Formats: sequence, C-alpha cells, structure tokens
Amino acid sequence: MALAQQTPKAHSYDIILIGGAMYGSSIAWWLSRDPGFDGSILVVERDLSFECASTSHTNSCIRQQFSNPTNIQVSQFGAEFINNFQSYFDHDPRVPKIHIQSFGYMYLANTAAGAESLRHSQALQAQMGAGTRHMTASEIQAEYPFYHVGDITAGNHNTVNEGYFDGGTIFDWCKRVAQEKGAEYVQNEVVAMDRHADRIHSVTLASGERLSCGLVVNCTGPRAAQTARMAGLDLPVEPRKRYSFVFDAEQPLARDLPLTIDPSGVHMRSEGRYYLAGCPPDDDAPVAYDDFTQDHSIWQEKVWPIIAARVPQFETIKLINSWAGHYAYNTFDQNAIIGPHHQVENLLFANGFSGHGLQQSMAIGRGLAEFITYGAYRSIDLSPFAYKRIEEGKPFLEKAVI
Repeated sequence: MALAQQTPKAHSYDIILIGGAMYGSSIAWWLSRDPGFDGSILVVERDLSFECASTSHTNSCIRQQFSNPTNIQVSQFGAEFINNFQSYFDHDPRVPKIHIQSFGYMYLANTAAGAESLRHSQALQAQMGAGTRHMTASEIQAEYPFYHVGDITAGNHNTVNEGYFDGGTIFDWCKRVAQEKGAEYVQNEVVAMDRHADRIHSVTLASGERLSCGLVVNCTGPRAAQTARMAGLDLPVEPRKRYSFVFDAEQPLARDLPLTIDPSGVHMRSEGRYYLAGCPPDDDAPVAYDDFTQDHSIWQEKVWPIIAARVPQFETIKLINSWAGHYAYNTFDQNAIIGPHHQVENLLFANGFSGHGLQQSMAIGRGLAEFITYGAYRSIDLSPFAYKRIEEGKPFLEKAVI
C-alpha cells in the first residue's frame, strides 16, 4: 500500500534532513537546542511509522570495547548521555529516567592471536578510562560458571556503562522535542537533487515539490547509497541482513548473561526474563531495501547449536520471537561516514554505521549539529570519519566490529 505523502509548509529550508529515524531526529534535536542555531529544519521521512527502519529493529546496546580511540570517545559520551538523559531535556517532568543495564559485553577468543588482540584493546580502553578487564578462561569460568570455556584462550569484559539501554525512548523524545522546538517532519521521499558544481541547490520530493536548501544531510540508513547517487556520488553503503532471536530457557541462568560475542560470530545476552541471540547469515550479501524475509534455518542449524555449546543450559530452550533487520553496512571499513563531502560543500553524511548506529547517535548527532552551526566539531573530533578517507584508500581501523 502506498504511503500518504505530506506537503511541506515552505518552499525553502536552511537544513533538509533526508531520513527521520534516529540520526535525522538526533541531529534535528541537537540543532533545535543549540542557541547558536536559528535556521529552519525540514525532516523528510518516507515512512513516519518507522516500521522498517533500522532504528526499529535495533538491539539497543552500547559498549566501550572498541579498538579505535575515536569510537571509544563516542561511546563514552553515549553512556554519559543515557545516564543523564533527563538533564539533557532540561529536567522536563514528562521525560523518563533511563539507564544502562550494565551486564557488559563479553568478548571471547579461541586463538592466541585473538587473545593478544583483546589484550591490546583492553590496554587502550583502560588508558581511556573504560572498565574493561582482560580475563583468562579460568577467571571467566570462576565468575560465570555457566559458560563452556574448554576452547577459550581469553576474554574481555566490562560491566561499567556497557550493556543494554532503552533506545526507543531516546528516539521518541529526540523526535518529539525537535518537533516541539520547530523542526518540521513530513512523510514524503526525496527523489532527486539539483546539483551544480560543488553545491546542492534544491531537492525534489516524490509528491512533486521542489525545495531550495542551504544544507542537506543524508540520514537514510541502508538506503544511503541510493540517496548519494542523486547527487552524483558513490557511497559504499548497502543493506545487509541481520537476524535476532528471543528465546526462553527451561533452565534459566542464575544471573544475567553478558552480551557474549562468541568466536563464531553469534552473540547472545539477557533480555529481561528471556534471552536474545543474533548473527549475520553465512552468505552475507547485500539485500533489497524491502527484504526482511526471515531464514528460519539459521536458528535451527546455526544459532541454537552454537549457543547450546557455549552455555550447556541452553540445550533446552524455546524460540519466542524472531525478526530480520538491516545493517547500513559500510563495505569499505565497516565504520561511520560522517560530515561534509569534500567536493559538495553543503551535503553532509551520517551513514554507514554497520551496526553501531544507535549507540553512536548521541555523540554523532551532537557533532554534526556543531559542524552545521559553527563549521567545526567542538566536542569530539569526528574528522577521522570523513568521506575523503574512502577516496584516499585509508580505512578507519577498528578491530571490534560485530
């Protein structure tokens, strides 16, 4: 069924955000609360129900266990934001308190090289103030006796500001308050951009309106490359399918299950009274933008055997729910592409998060709002995420990609 299209109130906007899910709403909200910004904002979202958005399919987790200092900084601010959520909304009595369920990530290695990589990452994380511990297999077994660790050489674990949070509430309040402060949202779709040399002069909507613009931000998640092509640019971002499974255990664990990253690539964690597991398919190819079809054999043939081998109490479990969502997968280096294009001065990217999007949205939304308002990043230097690295063939190096 075709979605009803809404007409914008004006014909010209200072900022047009293409995509209204977590990134469009985060940037709109940060702009709306910055006293230095007084421009007009239009958010164009193809489906305001967000039914198929990556934001709606996220597992809402945050970690400081990265190997790149910039990613660690971004997540540290994310944790600060979550823990002080109400203060960022000026203690509005309508805004609820949220927190991080800090059962932490447990990265497991089953080779000497994997253990050394974890040790190196832990040293960096500790240097930057994170609470990550490097653990031997026997230390893991002593603290979490439900794991089978016969094949494990080492692990990293952090129970400080690392785990699950209520991402839906953050998204809802960013969107709601951005609208209250003047950001206009319309259900429509950008189908063309009028580019002359180094500028985007206007965008055309599916409903026919042509809107002039001061600046355009690409926030279209897995559709980012499609949006970039309207400006004659290539963006190495494609939709990749990721599967999530919620299950009940006949013999529940006596304590929370950390978000466990098994060496196989399967991950699992506590989810209230249930548990959640997920993984990529073995054939991790790009999919159509509207392909959310599930492959039920992945649960039966891959996920269940792996989690039962790692946690023997999970041999007897019952699948409760499952879904498929999309990563906005950066095929170049699996990390974000942020900020202006070096040849099109008024086109900015917020793309290619490759599964890190929700946890990074607080810091990156703030950073892009700073760049839009002041012409520079003021809080965290996000320039290592710039598009130019792609043309120069210089990947953003990050080992901890799930």
